[in-house]
Amino acid sequence: MNGTPPRPIRVLVCDDQALVRTGYATIFSAQPDMEIVGEAANGHEAVRIAREQRPDVVVMDIRMPLLDGIQATRQLAGPDVQEPPKVLVVTTFNVDAYVYQALKAGASGFLLKDSPTAELVAGVRTVAAGDALIAPAVTRHLIGHFAEHLRPANAERDAVAEALTPRELEVFQQVALGRSNAEIAAALFITPETVKTYVSRILAKLGLRDRVQAVVLAHRTGLATHPS
Repeated sequence: MNGTPPRPIRVLVCDDQALVRTGYATIFSAQPDMEIVGEAANGHEAVRIAREQRPDVVVMDIRMPLLDGIQATRQLAGPDVQEPPKVLVVTTFNVDAYVYQALKAGASGFLLKDSPTAELVAGVRTVAAGDALIAPAVTRHLIGHFAEHLRPANAERDAVAEALTPRELEVFQQVALGRSNAEIAAALFITPETVKTYVSRILAKLGLRDRVQAVVLAHRTGLATHPS
């Protein structure tokens, strides 16, 4: 090893409220492994700055003027985008449909706006590392509630079910609940390493980029199970 410190996580903050942007920027700048590469007050600025600065993580508000966070996310991290940044959406409980659409648009995860500072910082690190951030309680409330109003796509559901083994389907349904590898391992009596292998295999089989896309697919097809 040459002792060279790792490159800091480059973060772009996008929110239409100046105080919120300043707060986020202050929090992230104080982290030894993060640096702020820009701030945006609307979706157009977010897209422009992201394409200029190529951040690792975009912390994205949903409700912004000119171009909202959903459209900005789709432009930055949609399925046709090459080498997209990770988008971490921050939201509140009263925008269920917006969050679901943001995840469909390519977001790698979401947090509530009143999340503790430590959780926000950990969220940026999580998505920067290539993992999806799905808070279980938020996942169940938002995606589960909104998905109840969707008509299951029978052909897509059958294709997913046929592509997965029974054990993979079990893991897939656990992922849909927003559970971590450790939680899935405990529920299915297997090791976290085995869960990680299953998740990687599931994503590859279904052509999904990350766990968030798996959550969206599970709920869209009606394959997700809901805790009582």
